[in-house]
Amino acid sequence: MAIRLLLRSHPHRAIALNTPSHTLVIRHSAGSSPEPLPSLSPPGQGHAAARCIVDFSTSDTVDLTDYRPLTPLPVQGTLGLITLDDEVFLCIVTSSTLVATVRPGETVQRINAVDFYCLNKADYDNGTQLAATEALWQDDLDDRRERDQLPEHPCQALQKLLSGGSFYYSADFDLTNRLQDRSAFKVTSDYDSLDEEFLWNSYMIKPLVDFRTRLATHERQALDACRILTSAIRGFAMSIVVPAHSSPVRQRAGLPSNLTLISRLSCRRAGTRFNARGIDDDGNVANFVESETLFWSPAGLCFSYTQVRGSVPIFWEQATGLLPGQQKIQITRSVEATQPAFDKHVEELERNYGAVHILNLLSESKPGEMELTARYRYHVRHSPLTASGPKDLLRETEFDFHAQTKGPSGYEAANIIKWMIRGSTQAFAYYLLETREGNSPVASRMARARPSVVVQQDGVFRTNCLDCLDRTNLIQTMISHAAIEQFFEQRQAKAASDFWMRHSTLWADNGDCLSKIYAGTGALKSSFTRHGKMSLAGALADARKSATRMYINNFADKGRQNLMDLLLGRLVGQLPVHLYDPINDFVNVELNKRAAEYSAPRPATILVGTFNLNGRMEGLHEDLSCWLCPTGRHGPEPDLVAVGFQEIVELSPQHIMSADPTVRQLWEVAVKKTLDEQAKRRGTEEYVLLRSGQLVGAALMVFVKSSALAHIKQVEGSVKKVGPRARSTKHAVTANVLTRFQTGLSGTAGNKGAVAIRMTYADTRICFVTAHLAAGFANYDERNRDYNTISHGLRFQRNYSIDDHDAIIWLGDFNYRIGLGDEKVRKLVQVGDLDHLYENDQLNLQMLAGLAFPFYSEARIMFPPTYRYDLGVDVYDSSYAHAVASMEKHRIPAWCDRVLYKGAGLRQMAYDAAPLRFSDHRPVYALFSIGVLVIDDGLKDRLSQELYRQRRLDVGQATGQLFDEADDDDLIGYEPIAPGLPPASSDRRKWWLENGLPVRSAVAGAAAADANADANANASAATVWLYPGRLSNPFAVSDEPDWAPRSSSVEQ
Repeated sequence: MAIRLLLRSHPHRAIALNTPSHTLVIRHSAGSSPEPLPSLSPPGQGHAAARCIVDFSTSDTVDLTDYRPLTPLPVQGTLGLITLDDEVFLCIVTSSTLVATVRPGETVQRINAVDFYCLNKADYDNGTQLAATEALWQDDLDDRRERDQLPEHPCQALQKLLSGGSFYYSADFDLTNRLQDRSAFKVTSDYDSLDEEFLWNSYMIKPLVDFRTRLATHERQALDACRILTSAIRGFAMSIVVPAHSSPVRQRAGLPSNLTLISRLSCRRAGTRFNARGIDDDGNVANFVESETLFWSPAGLCFSYTQVRGSVPIFWEQATGLLPGQQKIQITRSVEATQPAFDKHVEELERNYGAVHILNLLSESKPGEMELTARYRYHVRHSPLTASGPKDLLRETEFDFHAQTKGPSGYEAANIIKWMIRGSTQAFAYYLLETREGNSPVASRMARARPSVVVQQDGVFRTNCLDCLDRTNLIQTMISHAAIEQFFEQRQAKAASDFWMRHSTLWADNGDCLSKIYAGTGALKSSFTRHGKMSLAGALADARKSATRMYINNFADKGRQNLMDLLLGRLVGQLPVHLYDPINDFVNVELNKRAAEYSAPRPATILVGTFNLNGRMEGLHEDLSCWLCPTGRHGPEPDLVAVGFQEIVELSPQHIMSADPTVRQLWEVAVKKTLDEQAKRRGTEEYVLLRSGQLVGAALMVFVKSSALAHIKQVEGSVKKVGPRARSTKHAVTANVLTRFQTGLSGTAGNKGAVAIRMTYADTRICFVTAHLAAGFANYDERNRDYNTISHGLRFQRNYSIDDHDAIIWLGDFNYRIGLGDEKVRKLVQVGDLDHLYENDQLNLQMLAGLAFPFYSEARIMFPPTYRYDLGVDVYDSSYAHAVASMEKHRIPAWCDRVLYKGAGLRQMAYDAAPLRFSDHRPVYALFSIGVLVIDDGLKDRLSQELYRQRRLDVGQATGQLFDEADDDDLIGYEPIAPGLPPASSDRRKWWLENGLPVRSAVAGAAAADANADANANASAATVWLYPGRLSNPFAVSDEPDWAPRSSSVEQ
């Protein structure tokens, strides 16, 4: 959408970003600003943050008569606002280049040029454009003198930094998150889910993003559609087109594929080579980069593989110097003072990526690097992740790069590292989406083609050398090569040499770009990365780069560091701009007060069912009504039905590597048939499949009544894989292919994990999660960790987590066992002593200890253990006797299949198991009632528009015309000094006359009583007094009366 940048000079200077549909207007507020509280002000800060008034309106309601174009250059968005020397500047992207296409509809632009425009002065209207027209000044001395007379633009250095070619943005998708952490199904840029670790204009764009969150939903969507707000990363992004004949993945159309590399540099400990080393107290490390290799094929595949790099995570510094011997390394904290920050760092990596495998490339012969390695090794060994049990969440490989590559083979010898880390490479796997057209009639009826998650990456390599540039980039190239090769091998494909040449070119360019940001020059060893061998010209180029680095690090890095800190808002006394939208802020407050006028509560019923199928298909033709219709004809009929399956397919390499949804779709048909037959018997409407999802062995499907569809929105799905490390060694399989599957594809990763579906029902956010946790009698700690991994790691769009919902229901095979012997459990089941069993139930004990499912509830269990039965009969595992005699493993009956819930509005009405006998588990169901708040969006919008129009009349001028006759303080208003009190008044705003509140409270009964006092001896009974139960704060909203009749009973 085309964006015009317009300026209005009088009566108030204002800048407008105008699109054909909407206009964003910003002007500086010259009104007085209250002094900040001393305790809240940064050192040396003597004034409050700059204030601006902002308005977002449809273009046809904004009078642009007095506006003129501010620049002839095309405007592609804004990076935000920044204050320098009490002047507020708006940063505009004026030039960019398309550099990457991840998949159709997902493009990445490199920022080539930006300009800064002042909101409160006209002095700099042409200031930063001088760089773009520098050539025109060279031959004209008079023009040069004229240029010298212009004031120096305060943002000139910032403009040079942002226009340097290392910043990227996308108007199509969230570039700050890797593919695995954003939606696989929706190609869109979402400002609610941006990862601030990689958002380099976070400080500048935050005021505008905060303003966006205060807008009504339709206005927020309109602002997003205008693509005015721009989120930028720093690092590298590039795509290379792979012709069909060079692509290892064959497809019929003969269309080219895309190979993409995106590197996101963290801004949390941003800096230059000798100014930012090591770790900080929050666990952030210098030069931390997340690099993601992506391969998209028209065959419907999208591959993603992520690895990270970062400075050695201990507290250390390195002095600058013109000679190598002067650049001494100094460790600045003891091991005891370092361990907490180290633990924060690796635990954050584990939360974000899964298991962590450290590759330390430091030298074993250089004194400084030897000391860093020894300290690094100490902290790894003392990390809680290392001591967390058999999962092996943190491991380290030390690889002296220089020693390994000094022989005749040169850098080629570094390839040995691929064999040293092969186990982790296979265990971590990769992220793969596959889009398949339905081949079966079931598929064609049930769903359109959409991406399915085939495999998730569940671990990350963290590579470092001293600078995390040259050696690191070469090793990361090899790791990326190994991951892609593993993907191709598992699809029986092989890449040709020209494909790998394109891959090497991407990584060489990546190394150069990241090195320029941190050290000031391109990467060393890039000749080998690019061509696979080191040439004489490459060696000479490396020598030249080393000399240039030395000069830049000694004489230019301090200024570069200060410039980064300025961009990120980290200088002393730096405050973000405060944006005010007076009318919308007022309307939002009033809408909340009058919520009862457009909303009403509505009761709803939810049925959830969970069933571990053990890979069996016989139940497709059985009557499922005992499980899915437990209330019969006369009980409450559910509005929503959520059904979770585990082991919906047998665990095999074929099912792990295939996203074929046919089996799930067959069960969708069977479930819907059962629900609809019951609805027909009741004479009610049928059900609709709202959404389903699958992570190979686990599947979740949600059905709703047709009438409920009008109240349901924001339906999303997500998956999370858990537990590959330990379980990859627990299932010994003789077949070589399955053994390779277990180690190379994260053990039983396809069979353990979670599928979640969220929605907003009316105004209530509901989340269903079906999970299959770690097996094994004694593995309750592992199950607890699986729960935490899912609870904290599963993310929906806009970065919604499971806990960001009003009602949450977990259902599945959680695999918690009963902590008693097999014989005793069977006897207690036989006599019906379920309470004794529940007292020893592992899940019950872990919940009581707060180690799993905190704040969740479970109804009392009144049914026998649901696992493990012989097929077809109500007999627990009859192999028990044989197992005891032969010392083989046997299964103790347990309540593996459970339903847990959390939410103030949820009330459980039923909880039981159903007698379906074709699996070794018994299915479980639970029935809930919930009160949802139904909002009449049309009525709310009409009320909003009415309040908006009235408020415009009250303030005198529309915000689109910038309140020419209004005082800024009257528009912005004052904050109340305490919650519940009105804001301070002004000449235009009087709280006692707003919202229909009278100045005083009239009492008609008292006046009438006084008038007739002489005529009526009982007049005292009609008098009133102040109601003693009223709130102490007279401005608080309350249903209690101010006055109450005075009676003898009250007096007594």
